[in-house]
Amino acid sequence: MIPVQGVEGQTLAILGLGRSGLTAARAIREGGGVAICWDDNPAAREAAEGEGFETRDLKRAEAFEGVASLIVSPGIPHLYPAPNPVIRAALQAGVPVDNDIGLFFRSFASAGWDEFDTPPRVVAVTGSNGKSTTSALIHHILEAAGRPAQLAGNIGRGVLDIEPPHDGEVVVLELSSYQTDLARALTPDIAVFTNLSPDHLDRHGGLGGYFAAKRRLFAEGGPDRAVIGVDEDEGLFLAGQLAEGPGDDRVIRVSSGTKLSGPGWSVFARKGFLSEWRKARQVASIDLREVAGLPGAHNHQNACAAYAVARALGLAPRVIEGALHSYPGLPHRSQRVAEAGGVVYVNDSKATNVDAARRALSAFKRIRWICGGLEKEGGLDGLAGETGAVAKAYVIGREAANFAIQLDVEAEVCTTMANAVSRAMAEAEPGDTVLLAPAAASFDQYDNFEQRGLDFVAEVERRLAAG
Repeated sequence: MIPVQGVEGQTLAILGLGRSGLTAARAIREGGGVAICWDDNPAAREAAEGEGFETRDLKRAEAFEGVASLIVSPGIPHLYPAPNPVIRAALQAGVPVDNDIGLFFRSFASAGWDEFDTPPRVVAVTGSNGKSTTSALIHHILEAAGRPAQLAGNIGRGVLDIEPPHDGEVVVLELSSYQTDLARALTPDIAVFTNLSPDHLDRHGGLGGYFAAKRRLFAEGGPDRAVIGVDEDEGLFLAGQLAEGPGDDRVIRVSSGTKLSGPGWSVFARKGFLSEWRKARQVASIDLREVAGLPGAHNHQNACAAYAVARALGLAPRVIEGALHSYPGLPHRSQRVAEAGGVVYVNDSKATNVDAARRALSAFKRIRWICGGLEKEGGLDGLAGETGAVAKAYVIGREAANFAIQLDVEAEVCTTMANAVSRAMAEAEPGDTVLLAPAAASFDQYDNFEQRGLDFVAEVERRLAAG
C-alpha cells in the first residue's frame, strides 16, 4: 500500500466505497489521517464499518465541518451532467475535491528513494480506445525484459493498493477520463495518449470537455516524455502543444497507417510493419503481422505506443520485439478464444463504442459480426462504409431491431447472445471470423462488458463441445 502523505492529523471524507474508495480510506489511515466514509449502498457502508471506519451521511447539513478534503470515486459526476449533491455541498463549504489518483501522485515518492540507484518511474496511459491493451503490453514488455514493474489504475490493482516501489521499478497506470478529470496532482514521468473518439460525452459536457479531461494528464504536471497518437486532430494538436520544435524528442509521435516524417522521434505502423525513426532516419523495424496477441491496425497502434514507451525507458528494439511475440492479449479485447473447422472466434466485448468496433472490423478479412446493445450518443453513423469485411451481422440487445436497421450490411435480429452465436456458427464458412464487437454498451442485458464477453465465450465453447 502507498500511505497518503500530508494528511497526518487531518480528516478526509470518502464518497463512494468501491475498490478505489475503500483503498483510499485505508491509505489515508496508513498515512496518519482519519477517513470518514459514505456510500448510498448500506452493504458498502457496513463493509467500511467492519474495518473500523466511521461512516457519515455526507448529504446532511454540517457534514463537512472539520473535513480537509473530499475524495471521490471515479463513477460519481462532479460537474456534468450535474454535480453530485455531496460534491456540490463540499465545494460550497470550501472543501477541495480530489480522487485516489491525485492522492497517489502526491504520495508516490518517499524519503527511502534516497537509497535507490535508479528512482522509480510512473508511466500513465490514457485515450479512448486501446489504453488497457497498451498499459498491459508495456507491463508485459518490462517484465519480459527483467525490469521490475507493477500495473494499476483502471486495470489491475487500485493505485494506492500497489506495493511501495523498488529501486528502478516502473509503475504502469491506465487512467480513464473520469480519473484524470478530477485528480489534483498528475505528474507521470511518461504520459501516453492513444487516440480520441466520442465517448462519455454526457459526463464531460461534450467532446471538447472529454478531450480536456484527457489533456490534463499532459498539462497539469508536464511529463518528461509524452507518447502521442496523432491519427486524430486532437492528438496532432496535443503533440504540437507539447513540443518546442520539430526536433523535440521529448514528444514521440505514434501512428497506425501513416508514415511520419521530420527530424523528431516517431513510431508508426504501415502494412503490418512497425518503424522507429529518429532525426529523419530509420533506426528499427519490426514485423507485427505474426504477433498473434495483437491483430489488426488498432492493435498495431497499441504496439507502437508501447514500443515507444519501452524505448524511452532504455530497452533495445530486439528485446521489445521478443516481448511482443510472447504477449498473450487481454480478455475481451481482440481475444482469440477458439478455432474450429477453419473458423476463428474472437471476443472483443470491450468494443463498447463505434470507433472501437470500427477498428475491430478492420482487423479481419471476412466477418460474422455479433453486435448490438445499449446504443451510445451519436448513433452508428461512424460505421457507415466501414463494414466491407462483414458477411453478415447478428444483432443482440433489447433494441436489436432498431440497431439492425441502422447497419449497411445484411443483419439478422437475434436479441440474445445464445441465438447470435448459434446463427453465426451455423452460417460460418472456413476462413470466416465470428467476431463479438458490439459497438454499444452492455447494460441493457449485462452488468458490464466482461460479463457479456464471458457469455460469448461460454456459448462458443458449449456449442463446439457439443459438436
